[in-house]
Amino acid sequence: MYHNTAAFRFIEVAETALFERLGFLHQIYGRLPRVHIEANFVAPLRFRDVVDIQLRVAGVGSSSATYEFETLRGDEVAVRGRAVTVLLDGPDGRTVPWPETYRRLLLTAGPQAPERLTVGL
Repeated sequence: MYHNTAAFRFIEVAETALFERLGFLHQIYGRLPRVHIEANFVAPLRFRDVVDIQLRVAGVGSSSATYEFETLRGDEVAVRGRAVTVLLDGPDGRTVPWPETYRRLLLTAGPQAPERLTVGL
């Protein structure tokens, strides 16, 4: 079985893919710590299970972003939860407001096309 924290790493991968698609990954990478995360583990995940991560921007505050996520194995939901991040001025810094352009992109991104991450294929 996967350790429960694997679900949280999967969310970070999905978040990174979203920011890359929106075109501002490198401007904010390393500046978005999670300040709250919660999850309901509905079904077990086993090592090497192929999973899909659905990440939705549920809200954007002045310096925060809230995501809702599901981890699916096939059609079965295995993990469901929410995460909140805040934007910092640097890796050890203070919270700063989202640039309006990024805020608008996050709020209007909508569902993203699936992307399969593989190694060596």
